[in-house]
Amino acid sequence: MDANLRFWRAEGQSFFQRFLLWADALDPLLLLKSSNEIKRTRLLIQTNEKTQSKPIQNNQTKQAFLLSLSSVHPDTDKIIPVLFRPPAFMPITLPLVIVSSVQHQAKHSFFWQFVFHTYTAAFTLVNGNGTPKAEEYSLPQKQMFLGLGAISYSACAGAVPLAFVNRYMLKSSLMQIIVRKLLPAPLFGLTSAFTVAMVRSPEYENGIEVMDRNGKVVGVSKKAGEKAVMETALSRAVLFGTTFFLPEVLMYCMQRARLVKNHHALGPVRMFVVMSVLAGMLPVSFSLFPQCGEIKRADLEPEILSSTEETEFFYNRGI
Repeated sequence: MDANLRFWRAEGQSFFQRFLLWADALDPLLLLKSSNEIKRTRLLIQTNEKTQSKPIQNNQTKQAFLLSLSSVHPDTDKIIPVLFRPPAFMPITLPLVIVSSVQHQAKHSFFWQFVFHTYTAAFTLVNGNGTPKAEEYSLPQKQMFLGLGAISYSACAGAVPLAFVNRYMLKSSLMQIIVRKLLPAPLFGLTSAFTVAMVRSPEYENGIEVMDRNGKVVGVSKKAGEKAVMETALSRAVLFGTTFFLPEVLMYCMQRARLVKNHHALGPVRMFVVMSVLAGMLPVSFSLFPQCGEIKRADLEPEILSSTEETEFFYNRGI
């Protein structure tokens, strides 16, 4: 079992523990660390075996783990490209979320949502479980078509309501509120979950590696893959559903309470609110489910159970 997964097992048992860890690991300053620093960090971790199974007391070792969590894939042991590391997720998605939410023309909305879903799909692919990426398993073409199809479908789904309203000149205040204020949250939540499910479909079609409590791989399970993808899709739906819904509610309350009296200040205030909600929801969504997922013996395939007497098994959920 990789050091990152051992760390999550030891330090990330509860939602609150995972939230605090992600709040530190999502620090954008970690993106400035060089590859050499990351490699030295991994070496420090690997030479200090006892810190992988006990709560960490040494601050230097804890900082080393935070850098490892934010930069290294636990299945492949490779350094993640800078743009697709967890700390880069908010700086890149924030402007895309803001631009996507203010579009009034269907074609502009489609373009920006296509860009948004392209990035989140690539992030999902890079940070998913590494089992399906084995050399003997040929999937690049299939994943490329599935990903492109999911991205196109999601962008179309987001743009269709605007196209419908503009095409039929539906200018009533109720229709405008529904299309521009209420629909984006469930649409972005559902399409984000759909994109995760499509991009990571090889994981539940072909299975992912499951390990015993000692870190030994005991088999490849489709049920574990299905559980990992479902949990990640749900966490992504919560992230973007809330990010599009909560700012609208807060802005409505501010305007009703006349907290923002200058009409020209509404734009900057809204951007600040969106940024705050996304910054708060990102560690929440990443923490909803354990990174080192657990699956019970009764939930696994019989062929895996026949080779071991273990009752609990673990896997890398991915992000």
